Amino acid sequence: MPLTHKQQPSPYDAPEIYDLLFESFDFDLPFWLKVASEADGPVLEAGCGTGRVLLRLLEAGADADGFDLSGPMIERFWAKARGRGWRKRAIVADMREFSLPRRYARMICAFNGFAHCETTEDQIRALRCFREHLAPGGALVLHMSYPGPKYWTEPDGVPTLEIEARNPLTGRMIQMWDTRTKDPVAQLQRSEVEIREVDESGRTAASHRSATSQRWVYRFELELLFRVAAFSRWTIWGGFEGKPLADSQDQMIAWAWRD
Repeated sequence: MPLTHKQQPSPYDAPEIYDLLFESFDFDLPFWLKVASEADGPVLEAGCGTGRVLLRLLEAGADADGFDLSGPMIERFWAKARGRGWRKRAIVADMREFSLPRRYARMICAFNGFAHCETTEDQIRALRCFREHLAPGGALVLHMSYPGPKYWTEPDGVPTLEIEARNPLTGRMIQMWDTRTKDPVAQLQRSEVEIREVDESGRTAASHRSATSQRWVYRFELELLFRVAAFSRWTIWGGFEGKPLADSQDQMIAWAWRD
């Protein structure tokens, strides 16, 4: 759908635009498909959004459910799942206080979803809910970026082109510009996000502005959070291949077992 000039408080209130930019992201899909195929039981995705990961798990035959705090994102998932028998596979819920009837062999939280827990209390509440929904022997698998020194020293307030993709309906380029303000003490990033639709002459034909924030978590802090949330053991990787976390440019993949 073409963009409009309507202001939105959150990028997740505009799921059609979100999908134009992110639905084709597949850098992590082989990993999540492997996690699900080896789970030996059902899988629950926290922060499933419009189904970028969850729909691929279902297409691969996984017994998978999901939830997201954003009603518009879940409605978009329902629209994409319509006619495939998967509508009830995702619901609107808050990762800090959800309650579902099933228990899962794996809980997954992909693509920095956990970073939206901005306080220690929120993080602990979410992790305790995750653990409560794991079956005996089940594990949480969590993916977080690991911002290094270069990230924190980059200048604030500078619009940065993060990603662009072509709108198949208009043929125009869709660009996401992120203007960040960072607080290294609080480990917090606040973003003013502008989605631009650029016409053939390179001018902005439409713009959608929103705001979001993320709180980054580092290895030893995360290990303490797992301990407080009563996970029995954990391991933390530096990337999807299972190598040790040794470089500040690594992606952080954490596994935490219920018992």
